Parts: sequence; structure tokens; C-alpha cells
Amino acid sequence: MSGPTPASGPLAGLTVLVPRETPGPDPLVIALHAAGARPEVVPLIQTVPPHDPTELDDTLLALEVGYYGWVAVTSAAAVPVLVDRAEETGHTLPELLADVRVAAVGGTTARALRDAGVRVDLVPRGRSSAVALLAAWPPAGEEPERVLLPLGDLAAPTLADGLRAHGWPVDVVVTYSTVPGPAPEPEVRAAWAAGGIGAVLLTSGSTARNLLTMLGTPPAGTLVCCIGESTATEARRAGLPVHAVAEDQTPGGLVAALVEARLAAPDAAAPGTTAPPHPDGEHA
Repeated sequence: MSGPTPASGPLAGLTVLVPRETPGPDPLVIALHAAGARPEVVPLIQTVPPHDPTELDDTLLALEVGYYGWVAVTSAAAVPVLVDRAEETGHTLPELLADVRVAAVGGTTARALRDAGVRVDLVPRGRSSAVALLAAWPPAGEEPERVLLPLGDLAAPTLADGLRAHGWPVDVVVTYSTVPGPAPEPEVRAAWAAGGIGAVLLTSGSTARNLLTMLGTPPAGTLVCCIGESTATEARRAGLPVHAVAEDQTPGGLVAALVEARLAAPDAAAPGTTAPPHPDGEHA
């Protein structure tokens, strides 16, 4: 478990599966604790750098000589890889992006960039999505600057195609790959099968698909909440029920959607609800 949980709050006593693991404090885990939930971190996916980083390294060196005018980052997962590869080429990421305008798909990605020392020039308001970033993008001039998109291997072409349609020259470089996480511990699998985990938060289509592969179909009454419509679409396509979709694609927005789903459930105290935890945070 991720630590002691308050005995009160709209999610009091509810065990919630968090499908990712972060190297530092996880805003999603923090938001769940604040709502009274008991987060259970089960990495359904993990991101890994490219097996051969040559293309990415060459692209970063192109930044150094001013080949790109814009860089658009659509996932916080890209940031640590960019930081690492910049250092491998003898630079820091802030140095390479000093004269480049930087766009982030949303607040979480923007925060990761700023934590790495990078100035962020454009963040769309509202939903964190490629569509929203495309809508916020400035119009292309007579000689538009080249745009670099450091994407994951499973990223949709929405932003690249949209920018090109609006006259921007775009290069895409695969910055990380998404792979399944490690096999869940036996006690996690047992708790899931028995309905001891009352809710699961899905943050991508990959987490939806891997949930079924790694843990199986959610027991009756388990709440499934998705961070956005694209994730919800993938979850439904995989055969999962979707009880809530976050209006605000942030950790707080996802937890708020779970709160609404739990309050709307016929029996909000049934699945995945336990007695208040012991002071040391262990299961009661």
C-alpha cells in the first residue's frame, strides 16, 4: 500500500487500483489519499527508452543548431528520456530548448517540463489532449518553423497530421515505448478476483488492455474510471464497463470522477471497502 489513509472523505475505505508508478510523489496517489481512498499501485504499463537512441540523439543535436522552432511534448513520460539523452549528448535539456518554443499537452506534462528546468510557452486550457493543443496552436506564417514531436510508440497521429494540415512542417521521433508492467503480486491478483479492490483508474488505452491481460475482468461492482474519452473508448472496445470519465484530464479530475461514480453507485459501501486502516497503514 502507499501509506496511511484518512478515515473520512468521499472515498473513505475504498481501495483503488492506480495503474502506474512514478519515480517521485504521484499526484494521483496524493489526490486519492486526500479523498480518503486506499491507493494500490499496480503498474499495468511502464515506459522504456528506445532500444537504439541514435535517431533521438541526432534529433536533439538538430535542436542545438536551431533546426526546430517548436517542440511539442504530449506526455510527461517523454521528459525523463529527453533529459537523459540530452545529457548523453553533452548538454542539458534546458540548454537545448533555450531558443525553442515549447508546447505541452496539459498541466501534468507542463509541470514535468518545468521541474526539469524547461520553459513552457504553450499549454491549452481545458482538456489535456492533442485536439486541444492543436486548437491552441498559433497559425502558421509564410515560412513556418519546423516542429518536433517527441512521441511514444503508441501515440496517435492526431497532432502531427493536424499541424501538417495547417501548414507546419513536422518531424516525429519515437522517444519511449510503452510495455506491460511486471506481473502483479499474488495477493493483488487475489484481492482483485475477490472484489477487494473497489475501483480502478485507467489513464490510457494501454492500461485498459493490460488490465484485462494481467488481472482479468473486473468483478461486479468494481468501478472503472477513465481519464478521458479516448481512454474510455479503448476500454469499452476491450469489453470493460466504464462508470465515469473525467471532465478535467488531471489527477484531481480523475479522482473527482471516481467520487461522482461512487456516490451514484447503488451500494457505495460494498466492493473494495474496508474498515479504517491501522495507524501503520497496513490492511486491517
